Order: sequence, then structure tokens, then C-alpha cells
Amino acid sequence: MINRVLSTTCILFSLIINAQESNLKALVGGTLIDGFGSNPIKNSVIIIEGEKIVSVGSMENTTIPSNAEIISTEGMSVLPGLWDMHVHTKLVGHSDYGYWDKVYQPLWKDVIMPASVHQLLMAGVTSARDLGAPLEASIAVRDAVNNGDIPGATLYVSGPFIQHKPYPGTENSRWGVDSPEDGRRKVKKLATAGVDVIKLIDHDQMTMDELRAVVDEAHKNNLKVVAHSHRPEEIRRGLEVGVDCFEHTGLSSAPRYPDDVMTMIKERTADMSQGPLFWCPTVEVLYNFEYNRDNLEFIDDDSWHLGLPDSVIVDIKNSVQHPDRLPYFQLMPSRKPTLETKINQLLDAGVVLMIGTDSGIPMKFHSQSTWHELDVWVNEFGIDPMYAIRGATYWPALWMGVADEVGTITPGKYADIIAVKGDVLRYISLLQDVDMVIKHGKRYK
Repeated sequence: MINRVLSTTCILFSLIINAQESNLKALVGGTLIDGFGSNPIKNSVIIIEGEKIVSVGSMENTTIPSNAEIISTEGMSVLPGLWDMHVHTKLVGHSDYGYWDKVYQPLWKDVIMPASVHQLLMAGVTSARDLGAPLEASIAVRDAVNNGDIPGATLYVSGPFIQHKPYPGTENSRWGVDSPEDGRRKVKKLATAGVDVIKLIDHDQMTMDELRAVVDEAHKNNLKVVAHSHRPEEIRRGLEVGVDCFEHTGLSSAPRYPDDVMTMIKERTADMSQGPLFWCPTVEVLYNFEYNRDNLEFIDDDSWHLGLPDSVIVDIKNSVQHPDRLPYFQLMPSRKPTLETKINQLLDAGVVLMIGTDSGIPMKFHSQSTWHELDVWVNEFGIDPMYAIRGATYWPALWMGVADEVGTITPGKYADIIAVKGDVLRYISLLQDVDMVIKHGKRYK
């Protein structure tokens, strides 16, 4: 009897050790949306070994290793980890930028930004483009995530904005350019430091020689350039010098993009030798403002508290008690009616839209912003859910040059995978409560 017990115990112990050594997981039973845009795979099976996906199929055609940890995804939609292509990890929803920069900058690197990337991850965002923060803090937080020192979304960082002249008190996060030579010098400094992308703003205030120098130097260093599209002249100039991705839909209440701008966009999308033209419209912050202003219950959702000291949480709450009084939001009701028209103009012109949110700006929390953007695209603007999901998975990975590593659920790629209960193609808002988050093969939720 004792020998039989010992034998059984040894077998069980051996199985546990083998499972730990091989680090095998099998996600079994869910409907798989792999990111490529084709029909979902029913009763899917995804085999993960270590950090990578080793096979993808269905329960009919895929053998599950006997020593794999079985994780049931029955009744769930399974999809690649989401991307948010426009976040600000140094910001966490406070309404007063000047006060925030002055009081909390010492906490950005060690407290605020780590909290932001962790909140993004728990919301199912496994990768994000962080556009605008001090250089040293951006690099440090990105590398801490990559090294496994802190949990968070994989970051692709720009460091400081490049612009004509920084606003007073923001010189740490904004670098001014006063000549073509200065522009090249500053881009070289960012490239040498190891940023992943260059961020341009207010470039309609720069000379064309300065602007061209910044973009050319970035491309020379194999860095893509993202640029604001708040004003028509920013779009015109950006297109002329070869900007790689535009951000936002415009600060004005003008009902549509000017005809000459649309002609330039169509000429650019017609020239496929340059590849697709990409755009992050960041519409949900505008579209949802009036609803959020009148329904503040979302502030009581404590998901955005993760990693933040109580004093910071209270400060943020106090700053957004009266959204109707905040200058930041005064024009938003006038801008809201323009959004769907501008989105349709871009889609009709052949632009590829990607999910980006401006997360971190006033009243925008990293735990909520990304699914809100997807929800507005699908349920308010009628964009196909599969298009929206690809705009948050496949296209961002391709744009960042890492499509061979992430962005789709494919053998050989990192296992960045999320799952939600229910049919996400029918109910995109299910993404507000992601049930499972796996990043690089490690289950975080």
C-alpha cells in the first residue's frame, strides 16, 4: 500500500515538474479571432510553450500535449493582446496639466508611469505607443517592463515631443527646434538614447526646412514619425515631408477636412510604393465627453487606482469634480458632430485607422480608454468590428515593425493573448472587462 502511494506520488510529482519545465499551456475551446481578419476559429486550441505560441488550430485537428496546463476558454472570444497607439503614461486623468507637471513630475518615473503601464495591461492592452514624456523616464520604464522588473504593456516610446517652441514649464517633455541643424541634432540625440519613434506637434509653426530636417533625420535613423493633425496646415506639411502616421481629428469645429487636404491624402494613399497611410483619430474622448460630464459614475470605477498612492487618487478625483467648468473641454460639444464625417472622409480616402486614445489626459483613465475607443468606432460610427480589432492588433504591430513577433495569434510569435466571455464581434463593449490577459506566455489575469 505504502509503495503504491509512493509510486503515485512520484508520478504526480514528475508530471508537475515536467509541466513546469516545459511551461506548456493550452487554451482550449474558445472562438479565436487571430488578428488577420478572416473567419474566427470555433472550438480553438492554442498551444503555448514558454513565451511563444507553438501551434494554433481547433479541437478537431490539434493534439494537446499530455503535460500541458489546460486553460478553458469555452464560451469566450480569444484574440491578440490589444494595442493602444496613443497613450501618455506620465498622465493619469488629472485635469490641470500645469499643476500636474509641477507637483508630480518627481513621481513620474517610479510611481505614475509604472502604474499606467500596469493598468493598461490589466485592461488587455499588451502593447502601447507612449507619445510624449521625459526621455530618461520613458526609456527607464520601457526597459523595466521589457526586463520583467515591473508588470505592464510593452512600450514603444517617443520621449519628448519635437516642436517649434516648448510651452513654459514643459521643457522636460518638449524639445524646441530653432533651425534645421538643431532639428537634426535633437533627433540624433533621441535616436542615440534608443527611442522607438519620433513625435511632432505644432509643426505648422516650424519652417519647412526645419520640419524636413526632423523627418529626414528620423528616417535616416530608421525611426518613424507621428505628427499631430489638429490643424489643416499640420496635415499638409506632414504629407509633404513624409510623416508616417497622423494623430487626432482636429481641434476645430469645422465640419470636415478641407478639399485640398483630402486631395493630398488621396494622392498619398494612391501611391502604394510608400505603403499605407496610417491615422489614429482618438475620437472617444470627444464623442463621450458630454455623456461623461453628466454621468460621473465611471470615476468611481477603482480600476484606475491600481498602483497609485491614495493621495494622488484623491487629488485626481477632486480635479474632475466639475467637468463642465474645465477649459480643456469647452469646445468639445461643438467638435463632436464633426467626428463621424471626418472618420468617413479618411476611410473613403483609403487611410488605415488604428486605435489610439490619448489615454491619461483629463478624465481619461488607462483602464478604460482603449475599449471606449473601440466601442465608439463600432457602435456609434458603424465601423466593422473586425476592422476595429485589426486596428488594435494587426496594423499597430505592422506599423511598429514587430509584426513577426506580435499582433496576431500565430505560431512562432509571442503569446500576447486576451479573452472575454461572450461574442466580442457582436458585443465589442465586452472588452471593458477582459477576463484573461496573457503576455509573453505569462498569465497576468
